[in-house]
Amino acid sequence: MTAPTAADVLAGIDLTGRTAVVTGGASGIGQAAARALAAAGVHVIVPARRPRPDAVLDVRPMDLTDPASIRAFAATVSRADIVIGSAAVMACPETRVGPGWEAQFATNHLGHYALVMHLWPALLAAGGARVVMVGSGRSPDERIRWDDVHFTRGYDKWAAYGQSKLANILFAHQLDRLGAPSGVRAFSATPGWVLSPLQRHLTKAEMVEAGWIDEDGNARPGLFRTAEQGAATPLWAAVTPVTRGGAFCRDLALTEEYPSDAPEAARLWQLSAHLTGLDLPQISSIRSATELTMRDGRNG
Repeated sequence: MTAPTAADVLAGIDLTGRTAVVTGGASGIGQAAARALAAAGVHVIVPARRPRPDAVLDVRPMDLTDPASIRAFAATVSRADIVIGSAAVMACPETRVGPGWEAQFATNHLGHYALVMHLWPALLAAGGARVVMVGSGRSPDERIRWDDVHFTRGYDKWAAYGQSKLANILFAHQLDRLGAPSGVRAFSATPGWVLSPLQRHLTKAEMVEAGWIDEDGNARPGLFRTAEQGAATPLWAAVTPVTRGGAFCRDLALTEEYPSDAPEAARLWQLSAHLTGLDLPQISSIRSATELTMRDGRNG
C-alpha cells in the first residue's frame, strides 16, 4: 500500500485565514509540509538561515543557533495557529555553537524551544494553536545525557542526534501539559525514513554500509518515503481534532510509545529554561512569586 501524502491528509480541508510557522521549510519534509499548508489556504512563514524569495511561502531570516536571531524573527509574527519544527541537523562532525553547546542538541532542540517561547504571544493570539515537533524513530535505550548533554567528554554523532530527537519528543510532551490550559496543544511525529538534505553530513560509504543505498547511489527499495509522504504524519498531528495531546504520532495515529517519559520531559524543560533563560510567562511568574516568598521568609 502506498503511504499517504501531505496532500492526502489536507484534502478537503480549508485552512484559509490561518498562519503557520514551519522551520526547515526550505527543503525536504519541511518544504513539503509548508507547500501543502499553503495549498490549503494557510499563510506559511518559513524561517531560514539563507532566505530566498518564494512565490508561495513567506520566507524570513532566522538562525536556530542564534538566540538574537530567533527573538528578532518571532517579533515579526503576530499570530501562529500552527508551528511545525522540522529543521534539523543529523550526524554532523563535532560542532560547537553559542556558549559551547553541541550543535545537534542546540539546533534540533534548544533552538525550537527558544522559538516556541518567543512565539508564545502569537500562539495565544490564535485562540487554539498546535505545535508539532518532527521527531524520529529511536531505540528504547536512548536517554538524555543529563551529566553531559553537550558531549564534552567524548563526541558520538549518532548518540548526539538520537538525544536531540528524543528531546523533541519530550519537549512536545511537556509543552502540551503546560500549554493545554491556554489552548496550545503539542505533539511529536515521526515522518518515517526519507532521503533528504538531512543526510548531507553522511558519506556515500556510510549510507551503503547502513543499507540505505547501493553502490550506484540508488535507495533501497521499499525503505524510504518521499518528502510528501514523510510530511503526512506531522501535518495530520497539526490539523486533526484530538481529545488528548502530548503524544508521539506515527502513520497518522497517536501512539502510547512514551508513557514513562513524563518525569524526563519535565526535567528537560527545566534544563532548557536554564540554558536559554526562557520560560512560559505563567511559569516564570509562579517561580518569581515562590522565590520572593522564600526570600521574605528567610529575611523574616
